[in-house]
Amino acid sequence: MSLAGVSVDPPLAYVAVMALLWLRGGRGEVPAYRWRAAAFWAGLAVLVLALDSPIDHEADHLLWVHMIQHLLLLTVAPPLLLAARPGPRLLRGLPVWARRPLARGLARSRWAAPLRALARPLPAWLAFTGTLALWHLPALYDATLRSAAVHDLEHITFYATGVLFWAHALAVPPLRTMLDWPRRAGYVAGAMAAGWALALVLALASHPLYSVYARLPHRPGGLSALADQQLAAGMMWVPGSITFTIAFILALYRWLEPQRERAGAPAVTI
Repeated sequence: MSLAGVSVDPPLAYVAVMALLWLRGGRGEVPAYRWRAAAFWAGLAVLVLALDSPIDHEADHLLWVHMIQHLLLLTVAPPLLLAARPGPRLLRGLPVWARRPLARGLARSRWAAPLRALARPLPAWLAFTGTLALWHLPALYDATLRSAAVHDLEHITFYATGVLFWAHALAVPPLRTMLDWPRRAGYVAGAMAAGWALALVLALASHPLYSVYARLPHRPGGLSALADQQLAAGMMWVPGSITFTIAFILALYRWLEPQRERAGAPAVTI
């Protein structure tokens, strides 16, 4: 994007604004939990890695690299940023005169009610898994490779639905979720299974599904289009399951923890 003759990269602009608000909001504050700051900066770094690094360039030539880009936006950056609990600190980073009008404007916006409805567990789960499936339909996937605007929209929806989904999967304060630990384990496992189903479709297809990749005259490493597609399926199946597995084990642990306490076992705080 060009503004008054100056090139502005939207992902970098977003990261820069978030970083500035974080730094302003933390002035004079004694850090109580350094791991939260580490999670915040790691989340921003993942966004830059996904959208403003060689990954973004190579994604046009290799489907498996493109899949890594999607996984970073869906399963790595959102949970890292949510784990940092950045809301209050980012709000403090705004000028005093802007905080209350912004909060009032958001609360009274015509989008407030639909957004609250979308942020409930079931709509958030459907938005996350549905967005993943929808953008991997051949027609839409090819469209993202032909149009930068469509590609940007894909990335925005991946990141936004990722935030909605992981807000319930992690439920870090001050966020709240209506899901108890057993349902949270099922919530996470169901989304992971949806990703596995898509990976199976890519792995078992007898021909390349995406025409833009199939028509490339050559690929780095000499991969065939079908091998590239199968490698992308592997990325979704194994690395793509890591964050889900961590969240599932956490939910399972917290679900069973009260039983251990009733049995007299020492409680463990995590």
